[in-house]
Amino acid sequence: MVDPQWATCYAPSPGIYLLSHSVGRLPTSSLEALRQGFLDPWEAGTAEPWPQWMEALQGFPRALARLLNTRPEAICPQVNVSSGLVKVLGAKRPQPERNVILFTERDFPSVGFVIEQAQKLGYRSRMLPATGDLQDPALWETALTNDVCAVLVTHAWSNTGQLAPVEEILALARARDILGIVDVAQSLGVIPIDLQQWQADVVLGSCVKWCCGGPGAGFLWLAPERFAEMEPLDVGWFSHSNPFEFDIHHFDYAADAGRFMGGTPSVMPFVLAANSVGLVNRIGIQHIRNHNLALGDRLIAGLAPGELRSPAAPAQRSGTVIVKPEDPAAVARLGEAGVAFDERAEGLRLSAHVYNTVEDIDVVLRCLRG
Repeated sequence: MVDPQWATCYAPSPGIYLLSHSVGRLPTSSLEALRQGFLDPWEAGTAEPWPQWMEALQGFPRALARLLNTRPEAICPQVNVSSGLVKVLGAKRPQPERNVILFTERDFPSVGFVIEQAQKLGYRSRMLPATGDLQDPALWETALTNDVCAVLVTHAWSNTGQLAPVEEILALARARDILGIVDVAQSLGVIPIDLQQWQADVVLGSCVKWCCGGPGAGFLWLAPERFAEMEPLDVGWFSHSNPFEFDIHHFDYAADAGRFMGGTPSVMPFVLAANSVGLVNRIGIQHIRNHNLALGDRLIAGLAPGELRSPAAPAQRSGTVIVKPEDPAAVARLGEAGVAFDERAEGLRLSAHVYNTVEDIDVVLRCLRG
C-alpha cells in the first residue's frame, strides 16, 4: 500500500470514487501548475507568451518519457488516441496485397471507427471476435497472416478488466514485419510500461484516466527507427523541421515524432497533464500498481462465487475489477453509500487508485452483501 500522504495530493471526493478508468481525480496542484505554465505568461503582457508556453509544452513529453522509459523526442502530443491513429494510418499507405489492419471486437469503439474509415486509404479491417480468448498469444499468431500490414493491440480492455499479452503479440508482429500499434489509454498510470522492453512501433495513449491529467492530452509515441519512413498527411508548421522558417515554398518533416504535431498546438491540456504525470512519477508507477492490486485482491476475496467477471491473476488483470452482483439490489445500495462507479454489460467497473483505501473496499463489499 502507498503512503496515505499521496491521497492528499488529489482533490477529495465526497464519496468513494472508483471511476479512475474513466476520469482520474484532479491533482490539488493543478491550478498552480496551470497558472505558472499557461496563465501567468499570457497575463504578463510584456512579450508574446509563446517561448514560455513552448517550454511548458515540452514538459509533457519529458514527464511521459520518464514514465515509459523512452526518449522525449519519440513522443508527440495529440488531442486523443483516435486522432493519433488517423495520423499514423495516413502516414504509411498499404500495399494492395498486404493491407489488413487486425484488431478486436473488445477494443474501444472509437479506434474501430477509425479503422473502418481507413478503408478510404486502401486498408481493409479484420476483427477478432470478442468470444475468442484474446489473452492467448496463439490466437493472435494464427490471425497475423501474410495480408496483415498492421495490428492494433489494446493493452487493457476497458469492459473486461483484461490485459493483452502485448509483448508476445508485438514479437509475433516484428517477426512478420507487421506494424505493431498499442493503445494504452486504459493502462497508462496504473500498469508499469517499459517501451524499451515492448519494442512496439507506435503507442497511443491519453492522460484523462489513471494519470488524472484531464481530457485533451493524448500522445503518439513512435519508435525512433520508424521516424524517417512515416510521412503524415495531417501536417502544419509545427511538423516542420524548422517551424520558424516561414517559407510556404518549403516543407521538411521534423526529424523525430514531432512530424506528427500538425499546426498550432493546444497548450493548456498538456500543462495540466505534465503536472499530473509528474505526480505519478513521484509516487512511482510500481507503488501505484501495488496499491491497486492490494485493494483489488481485497475486493475479489470478498466476492461471492460467480460475481467476479474479470481475471483474478494480477498478471492478467488491468486496474479495473469487473463485478456482477448476485443481488440486483446491490447497485442501489452502492449508490446510497456514495460509491462512484459505472456499469457495462459485463458488470460493474470498480477501479481503485492511490486515493482509495481499504475502508473504501470494505464499504463496497458490505453493499454487495447487503
